[in-house]
Amino acid sequence: MANSFVTADLIAERALPLLAERTAMLPLVYRGEWDGTFAKAGDTIQIRKPVRATAIDTSGDISGSIADTTENSVSVQLDQQYGVARSLTSKEMTMNVDDFERLVINPAVNAIAENINSAILDLYVDVPYYTGTSGTTPDALSDLANVGKVLNQNDAPSMDRALVMDFEALAAYQALDSIVEVDKSGTNAALRQGLLGQIYGMTLAGDGQVNTHTAGTFTAVATPLTAGSTAAGATEIDMDGGSGTETILKGDIFTIDGQQYVATANATASGGAVTVPVYPAVPAIIADNTAVAFPDTTADAHVANLGFHRDAFALAMAPLEAPMGGANAAVVNFKGLSIRVIMDYAFATDKNQIRFDVLYGTKTLFPELAVRLLG
Repeated sequence: MANSFVTADLIAERALPLLAERTAMLPLVYRGEWDGTFAKAGDTIQIRKPVRATAIDTSGDISGSIADTTENSVSVQLDQQYGVARSLTSKEMTMNVDDFERLVINPAVNAIAENINSAILDLYVDVPYYTGTSGTTPDALSDLANVGKVLNQNDAPSMDRALVMDFEALAAYQALDSIVEVDKSGTNAALRQGLLGQIYGMTLAGDGQVNTHTAGTFTAVATPLTAGSTAAGATEIDMDGGSGTETILKGDIFTIDGQQYVATANATASGGAVTVPVYPAVPAIIADNTAVAFPDTTADAHVANLGFHRDAFALAMAPLEAPMGGANAAVVNFKGLSIRVIMDYAFATDKNQIRFDVLYGTKTLFPELAVRLLG
């Protein structure tokens, strides 16, 4: 007979903590919480946006610098509903709870965790700031220091910083004597767990889902220049220097007059000239025929290792409604996380069916609180 202890409630209660543990990026980013009412895929919700403040000189009259205390909201579209569905025979349903977790719950949660993790890492395309060399794996402490330098220059808070890199870069740092000697400080737990712990105020970790950004063909133009003057505050920059229909892809990065930008959408040149939508807005007038520097000129791609403060990116989850009818279902929520488990029986095939679902959305909140370490 089926194990009466293996219920949708028990499975959901076991699955949610595992999801929190196995999504590497989840504890490193802002978790947007909302009122907890049910939602469906495609809904847009409002989450509280982290409040940022700037320290001022208070030695004199500060009457003109007193800011109101306001908590802003930001919209996040719940555009990602993913899950795992399995079928089990009645005999398989007789396994004990621990075996059921090992054979059914763990693989399902791992698959969902990888999906969420990838979605968060995909937000690199919104980040204009970068350091390092495209096509060259970072392997020096100076590379880490430069990540911190960019975050400092952009006024990122010193706490809750992380740097997530691909496994090639992770291996390079794990081989450095200065990092291997971390065990002399009293613990080598980080090394034993395959992590690098806290270095230069950042939690360093490796992740196999770190993206490689393949750049558009315009980035290989020999002498890209701005075309015409660009006004301060503009969110588009005209460029030329190509020979035909070269492309700019969303996430392409470049520097003009010392300011770093990211293309916020794809663009295709006509006759070698292209208009590029950018972030951030142009801070000061850019003169005609100013040089444009693309880091991917020769490599055509870079690994987007990502340094960031927690508030740079947000993950928002919402509970899915339990189905109508006779299906056994449970929805569990905890600290902004939610998972739905549905159990049913197909009498025609004598199969027990189980389905795990999550509904979530991701968003870049503060691009200036993140930096790409190119590899």
